[in-house]
Amino acid sequence: MPNHIHSGHHDHVAMFRRRFWWSLLLSVPIIATMGRGLVGPVLGTVIFVWGGWPFLAGGLAEARQRRPGMMLLIAMAISVAYGASLATSLGLLDLEFWWELAALITIMLLGHWQEMKAIGQAQGALAELAELLPDDAERVRTDGSIEAVALDQLQPGDVVLVRAGGRVPADGEVVDGVAEVDESMITGESRPVGKGPGDRVTAGTVTTDSTLRARVTAVGEDTALAGIQRLVADAQASRSRAQALADRFAALLFYVATAAAAVTVAAWTLLGHVDQAITYAVSVLVISCPHALGLAIPLVVSLSTAIAARAGILVKDRLALERMRTVQTVLFDKTGTLTKGAHVVSGVAGFGGMAEGDVLRLAAAVEAQSEHPLARAIVAAATDTPPPAGEFRSRPGRGVEALVDGVRYAVGGPALVRERDVRVPDAGLVAGWRQRGAVVLFLIREDEIVGALALEDEVRPEARQAVAELQRRGRRVVMVTGDAKEVAEHVAASLGVDEVFAEVLPEDKDRTVAELQVRGQTVAMVGDGVNDAPALARADVGIAIGAGTDVAIESAGVVLARSDPRLVLSVIRLSGAAYRKMRQNLAWAAGYNVVAIPLAGGALAWAGVTLAPAVGAVLMSVSTIVVALNAQLLRRLDLTWDDAAAGVHRAPRRDRVDAHRAAHGAH
Repeated sequence: MPNHIHSGHHDHVAMFRRRFWWSLLLSVPIIATMGRGLVGPVLGTVIFVWGGWPFLAGGLAEARQRRPGMMLLIAMAISVAYGASLATSLGLLDLEFWWELAALITIMLLGHWQEMKAIGQAQGALAELAELLPDDAERVRTDGSIEAVALDQLQPGDVVLVRAGGRVPADGEVVDGVAEVDESMITGESRPVGKGPGDRVTAGTVTTDSTLRARVTAVGEDTALAGIQRLVADAQASRSRAQALADRFAALLFYVATAAAAVTVAAWTLLGHVDQAITYAVSVLVISCPHALGLAIPLVVSLSTAIAARAGILVKDRLALERMRTVQTVLFDKTGTLTKGAHVVSGVAGFGGMAEGDVLRLAAAVEAQSEHPLARAIVAAATDTPPPAGEFRSRPGRGVEALVDGVRYAVGGPALVRERDVRVPDAGLVAGWRQRGAVVLFLIREDEIVGALALEDEVRPEARQAVAELQRRGRRVVMVTGDAKEVAEHVAASLGVDEVFAEVLPEDKDRTVAELQVRGQTVAMVGDGVNDAPALARADVGIAIGAGTDVAIESAGVVLARSDPRLVLSVIRLSGAAYRKMRQNLAWAAGYNVVAIPLAGGALAWAGVTLAPAVGAVLMSVSTIVVALNAQLLRRLDLTWDDAAAGVHRAPRRDRVDAHRAAHGAH
C-alpha cells in the first residue's frame, strides 16, 4: 500500500513537471510576439487546454463535490483570462491577454510541481523504508545447502542465512550464530545490538560483523517494517485540527475571492473601465488562490511524521501528536518503561570468610545450565569465567544445585532455606534488600549459607534524565505500578518522580488515568501497550514504549520503537515545533491574502500601484515557496539524546557478544 501511494505521488510530480516545461516552451513565442496574429490564439488555446487541464479538472471535481477550494479558484482565473483573450482576438474587447494567460498557467504549473515535489520529499520516508529490504534471500534447505529465493517465496518456518553486512529479509528468531545487528533504521538507536540464539531480528536490519541463521516468523505485510510503513502512511494521510481549519479557510477564501472579483468587476465597470475590470478580476482570482494554504499543513504533517520515524517515533494519530504539546502530566508504567523489566544483580554478600567475587563466581557456575531469568542475570554479572559444574539438578520452586570443584552447592530462595533449615547469617542486610523490593537468593554449601545475592529490576539510566527533563519543562511525572508500595517508593525516590500509584492491578490502571484527568490534568500515558491498553486508550495521549517488532498496538496514538523514555521528550519537542510551523504557515498564508486581494482589485490604482495577473501568479508562487521553506526548517530539529550525559553505559561490542555467548552457551 505505501509503495503504491508513493508511486502515485511520483506520477503527479512527473505530470506537473512535464506540463510546466512544455507550457514554458510554448509561452516563449507568445511572449515574443505579445500574442499578435494567430500565435497567441493557437498556442494560447493549447496551453489553456493541455497545460491548464489539471486545474480545470480539479476545479470541476471541487464544484461537483460542493467543496470549493484552490483548484476551483485557479480554474475560474484561467477560464476568465482565456475567455477575455479569445474575446479580444474576436474584436469584442481590447485586451492583449494571451501572453499573460500563458505566463499565468506556466507559473501555476511550476508552483504545483514544486509543491508536489516538496510533499514527495517528505513522504520519501516510505520509499526509504521499502528500500531497506534486500532484493532476495538465502534460504537454507533441509540438507543444509543454500538457495537464493525472492522475498515473496519465503514462508514462516523457513531458515535464512544472513551474511555479515547483509540485511535481514524477514522478521525471525536467531537459531545459530552471534552477531552485532544495526537496528538504527527501525528503532533510531545508533549503536549495534548483540543478537544470539533465541533473539528476535527484524526485516531490514543489518548484521555488521558476523553471519546469522534465523527462522522466519513473519513475512510481507506481517513484518514490523510493513507495519511501520502503514503507520507512517496513515499518519501522513491523517487529518488534524489544524488541517481542518486550513480547509475551512480555503473554502471561505473561495467565496471571499469570488465576491471580491464580482465587486471589482462591478466597480470598475461603473467607472467605465471594462478592460481594467476584467484584468483586476483575474488578478484577484489568481492572487487569492490558497496555494500556500493548501501546502501549509500537509507539508508540516508529512515532514514531522517522517522526522519522527527516523528517530524511532511512529505517529499513528496526528491528533495525539498535536495534543502532546499541551500535556501537563506524564504517567509512566514502571516495569519495562522506567525499568528494564529484567533483573540484574544489585548486591552480593559473602559469609564465613567467603569473598563476594567467589560468591558470584560459584553461584554463576551452579546456575550456568539453568534457563531461569534470574539464573541468566547471575551468569551475566559474573566477571570471571565460572568453573565447570557437574551433576546439575533443578528443583522447581526451590532452586538449583550442582557439584563445583568437588563440593556440592545450591542456589535458591526462602523455600530452599526453610527446607535445609539453615540460618541466615546477616538477617538485617537481607531484610534491607527485601524492603526495597529485591529478590534475594542464597548460596548454600552443604548445610551452610556462604553467600547471598540481591537481584532487582534495573532502573533505566535514561529514565533519570527523562524525568529530570520533563520536570524542567514544567510537566509532572507520575509512576504507576502493581508492585508493593515499598518497591514503588524505592524506584520513585531513585528517579525523583512527583507522585506514585502502587499496588495497582493492570485492569485498574485506566482508573489512575481517570483520577488524574478529574484533577483537571491533561495526561499522557506511557506503557508497554499490552497490559496497559485500557490506560493508553483513556489517556489524552497514549504512548506505547519499547514496542520492538510489535508496531501495530491499537490502543496507542504514538509508538516508540525502542525502550528509551527520553523519546517521550522528543515527542513533546516535535509536537511543539510542528505546531509552531503550522501556525506560522497559516498566519503567512492568511495574512498574505488579506493584503494582496485589495491590491489585486485595484484599490491603489489611483496611486499608480496595480498588479497584472501574471505578477499576481508570481507573488502567489512566492508565498508558496515561503511556506515550503519554512516547513523544511523542521529538518533541523534534533530528536537524538546524548547517552553519556544520561550516564548510560554500553559495553564494548566484544564484551556484549561474549556475555551473550555465556548466557546462551548451555542451550
